[in-house]
Amino acid sequence: MAKKAAMESLTHGEDKVRMKKQLGLLEGVAIILGIIFGSGIFISPKGVIQEVNSVGLSLVIWVLCGLLSMIGALCYAELGTSIPRSGGDYAYIHESFGDLAAFLYLWAANLIFVPTTNAIMALTFAKYVLQPFFPDCPIPDESVRLLAAVTICFLTYINCHDVKETTKMQNVFMFAKVGALVIIILAGLAWVCVGHTENFENAFENTSSSPGKIAVAVYSGIFSYSGWNYLNFMTEELKNPYVNLPRAIYISLPLVTLIYVLANVAYLAVLTPQAMIASEAIAVTFGDKILSSVAWIIPVMVAISAFGGLSVHIMTSSRMCFVGARNGHFPAMLSFINVDRFTPTPALVFLCILSLAMLCTSDVFVLITYCSIVESTFIMFSVAGILWLRYKRPQMNRPIKVSLWIPVTFVLICAFLVLVPCFERPIEVFMGVAITLSGIPAYFIGVAWKKKPKTFQKLNDKLTATTQKLLMSAKEEQEDF
Repeated sequence: MAKKAAMESLTHGEDKVRMKKQLGLLEGVAIILGIIFGSGIFISPKGVIQEVNSVGLSLVIWVLCGLLSMIGALCYAELGTSIPRSGGDYAYIHESFGDLAAFLYLWAANLIFVPTTNAIMALTFAKYVLQPFFPDCPIPDESVRLLAAVTICFLTYINCHDVKETTKMQNVFMFAKVGALVIIILAGLAWVCVGHTENFENAFENTSSSPGKIAVAVYSGIFSYSGWNYLNFMTEELKNPYVNLPRAIYISLPLVTLIYVLANVAYLAVLTPQAMIASEAIAVTFGDKILSSVAWIIPVMVAISAFGGLSVHIMTSSRMCFVGARNGHFPAMLSFINVDRFTPTPALVFLCILSLAMLCTSDVFVLITYCSIVESTFIMFSVAGILWLRYKRPQMNRPIKVSLWIPVTFVLICAFLVLVPCFERPIEVFMGVAITLSGIPAYFIGVAWKKKPKTFQKLNDKLTATTQKLLMSAKEEQEDF
């Protein structure tokens, strides 16, 4: 989820640009790992364990999330090669279910997925920065949200000012993410090897049997795997993609699953479920208990990772908003770029405001559930498009064609994950549904209604002109953005 905008911004509306097929299988696997690894693994383990209440089921859920991601990735491999249009889910839903459904996806993405993910990453950064200053007491809620808000505004400004600076730092951010995971895994396994296995005794004791809680726990796990449904975006860049794409999936996702399970084994070996639930930043609590004098390295690396991930997500997610406006599905002013720096400044400012609105709560697990339920619904519709197109257009060219049981299984699991939390998290579900359905009148008024009153058009023109003057922006004139 957190990398959706990153991949779509490279493909949405960019049909004239074609990458050279210069990536082999090894490069493909490396790209997939880079997309999936993020700050989620440093926050989601707490969300899983607090719902299921047992070590054993927690580890089972992490394995199941990996398997679900692999099944979904195979479905998207068929979608990406049979519908070779730019836009990812936007294109697949449009091809299968029409313009309104595609608009609702874009509406939900820009109003829910993107700003919520920005808020989650900003809150993660804030908690890991502040945790060392509050070792024996809870972090003040206002401090977390204030620092998160300042971080979002600062990175929005940086991306408006000079996008090149953010891209230059990606190697540092990637090193921080991978390095923190390696330290946690090695330290945790060393702890187990010296005989500390008491946390794994009676591993399934006190396990929650509520389907709703299990579904919510799966959402926390899936959040860390977000990015698996963008694997098909590599098709144009891969050598022999119809062979190497499935192979990259078979190699990378089991590897991610193994790393995530080992990281959770490390967490659970050192920390009890109660300690994980009580912690505001589990990697910091982990480091304090096992790394003693060098424990400071964990919060530093995780904070760098979250900061870098947020910077890139702000940069790339604005492009999806920008392209939606350029395609006529969002107000035209959001398709403008700064005349001096060629950045989509109006889109960046718009998403910054929405991201700040999501900071009404500092509970990242509420935000994860809220975001993931809506996103999973649209992912379910995308994969359901395979079944509908198999029936509607059986002769359609499908370079990669998965067995029918794969999309059927995936749709059924997604349906379970979407419907069951309605009873466990009704408020989050209602908010997501309400915001998504608000896109229906927005579509008919903003897109389908072509002959608008002159008063409306004059007001829109005046607002557009004001935005242009305020943000020094204009319509894009260059072929490549």
